[in-house]
Amino acid sequence: MACTLSSGRTEPCKDVVGGLRNVYIINFEATNYQPTDDTGDTTLEIKGLSRVGKTTADVTAYKFELKGNSSYTENLQASRENGTLAFEQVLELQLKKLTKDSHKEIKALSFGRPHIIVEDYNKNLFLIGREHGCEVTGGTIVTGTAMSDMSGYTLTFTGMERKPSQFINKTAETETVATTLSGAKVAVDSSDSDTDLDP
Repeated sequence: MACTLSSGRTEPCKDVVGGLRNVYIINFEATNYQPTDDTGDTTLEIKGLSRVGKTTADVTAYKFELKGNSSYTENLQASRENGTLAFEQVLELQLKKLTKDSHKEIKALSFGRPHIIVEDYNKNLFLIGREHGCEVTGGTIVTGTAMSDMSGYTLTFTGMERKPSQFINKTAETETVATTLSGAKVAVDSSDSDTDLDP
């Protein structure tokens, strides 16, 4: 059992920032989706994203751009009495603007349990809900009260996993990751085509 330390940690430089830049949502497909990593790898890095039995990067990701009050938190749920440890993964998303098309996607997200790749402003990528997916456990659809209030969606995704969220190796040789994320689909709301702001 690997429960002994293998290294320490120095105090890092002040060269990081907080906040989320994007999330990439992948439909949960238990029979044909498999993130690959090296057996026995202690780096907790995912080396590729592929469907079982295929060598090409045909995993479809859907990109949601973020700006503002979105965050990711991982809580350790430990019990010495039970001898158990689980990692609760909580993603809070704020998606601005109410649209018909977004309503449809929010409904699909609420019914499903997707895998989610989180990208922060330090260009780190994390895979959450790797084994069991992430469930929508809360949220709101709000119009706001004052004219300057937010009109849009807030969603809370929660996953419970045996391992902490894993970094995704995004170097040049991990073509499956690069191809999947560069080709991620971004929804264009049909209502966005209406740019006439005159009454």
